[in-house]
Amino acid sequence: MIAIIDYQMGNLRSVQKGFERAGHQAIITCDPDQLAVADKIVLPGVGAFEDAMSELRGRGLIDPIHASIESGKPFLGICLGLQLLFDVSYEGGRHEGLGVIPGEVVRFDVPGEYKVPHMGWNQAEMRLPAPILEGIKPKSYFYFVHSFYVVPSNVEVIAIETTYHRPFCSMIWRDNVYATQFHPEKSQADGLRLLKNFGDMA
Repeated sequence: MIAIIDYQMGNLRSVQKGFERAGHQAIITCDPDQLAVADKIVLPGVGAFEDAMSELRGRGLIDPIHASIESGKPFLGICLGLQLLFDVSYEGGRHEGLGVIPGEVVRFDVPGEYKVPHMGWNQAEMRLPAPILEGIKPKSYFYFVHSFYVVPSNVEVIAIETTYHRPFCSMIWRDNVYATQFHPEKSQADGLRLLKNFGDMA
């Protein structure tokens, strides 16, 4: 069973529908007991970092997230769900994250001809042969909507880089943890292939 964490932030139903189109059933839940028995966990999200952490704390979901990751079951973060895995974000101040991946979340600092948020299709430069990327060609395009991006302390977790004025980390992979800045559920065939690969993991 794939469990999508419901903390009232983001497009939960579209992620669920993406998995369904990829051939996998997924439930939306904020119940720690359901997260504990799920085979795989997805942390999606759209919105502000501080609000998201407040919702996770208020719903008692931080410990279940850590327990899920530590158990070794496949874990997928999407968009804000990637950023929340990091130590700290500088969105509207300084805010502590989940601390799963060392590093920080910073705002794009780009010339005036580049719009922020970074929105639309952009190319993936694959850096690691992550199992979740099986069958996806190098330099494929994925769909982005974000003003902040992650800067891992250890560059060895960077699975994909994307260039927006300069390269930034658009996907990380460490052990059982995968997380994308782009939205696979909005990225057509390649995005659905990524969701299928995640759902197929043992």
